Amino acid sequence: MSCCPFSGREPSDAPSVPIEGARRVAEDAVKILGGKALVGTREAFIPLDCESPLRQQRLAPFLMGATTVTNAQFAEFIAATGYVTEAERFGWSYVFWAQVPESVGATRAVVNVQWWRRVEGAVWNAPNGPGTEDAALPDHPVVQISWNDAKAYADWVGGRLPSEAEWEHAARGGLGDVRFPWGDQDPNDSDFTPCNIWQGQFPDMNTARDGYRATAPARSFEPNGYGLFNMAGNVWEWTSEPFRLRSMKKEVKARQAEIKGYKLLKGGSFLCHKSYCYRYRIAARSGNSPDSTTTHQGLRVVWDL
Repeated sequence: MSCCPFSGREPSDAPSVPIEGARRVAEDAVKILGGKALVGTREAFIPLDCESPLRQQRLAPFLMGATTVTNAQFAEFIAATGYVTEAERFGWSYVFWAQVPESVGATRAVVNVQWWRRVEGAVWNAPNGPGTEDAALPDHPVVQISWNDAKAYADWVGGRLPSEAEWEHAARGGLGDVRFPWGDQDPNDSDFTPCNIWQGQFPDMNTARDGYRATAPARSFEPNGYGLFNMAGNVWEWTSEPFRLRSMKKEVKARQAEIKGYKLLKGGSFLCHKSYCYRYRIAARSGNSPDSTTTHQGLRVVWDL
């Protein structure tokens, strides 16, 4: 089952794209050495996502933001360019049910994923709907960001979105063939909570043993071996690639037809739990339409050397 509701929006004019800005490398950007990078996994936990096989790909060195883009950073982009995000242009977006305040009133649930609600006026600086500006904390990841929005921001800072191979290589932090950025130990609901994911019974009961029911600050938990924060959980991160499923199996080919045009997301989010969405692993994959926006989708930028 998908972790993210696709937009279901009617086609509209393309989003406004600002003039490409000067190269603005983040102050905390980390240099990631190139060479032979590992991509994928030997053990595919979600076969329909085509996580396997484990393979090698040669990469050039690059710079990557130590954190996902924050609300404060995105606000600078908006102020400088006047860019209008897709959620703002469409007038609505998706919010996880527990984040919808009572003041918003009745909302429409999404078919087959009832925990997602369509909320009028949910945008990046009021992520849960009108009156929720306080939820867009300056040091937290910006959310309600479509792939098109993410690319526009990356262009403005003179960077780009990472490839899947770059993202996985960076997430491994020099550890090689591991399941998570810290190694192979699975997070649990009690005594090992190294990242911001769901604890408890999804989607109704979250004990928040990791300290957060929604996003955590972009610079939280222990960084991986390369100094990158939250490469597992917190918010999904857009990549530059299409969400391709490489397989000759009938069921996979049928799914590929359904997700035509989707873009690849990596890293999982604060809504992931092993019982439902075991996609906070490095090799795990998901995707969504490029105009889709939710309260758990953000971005991280890379720069060429």
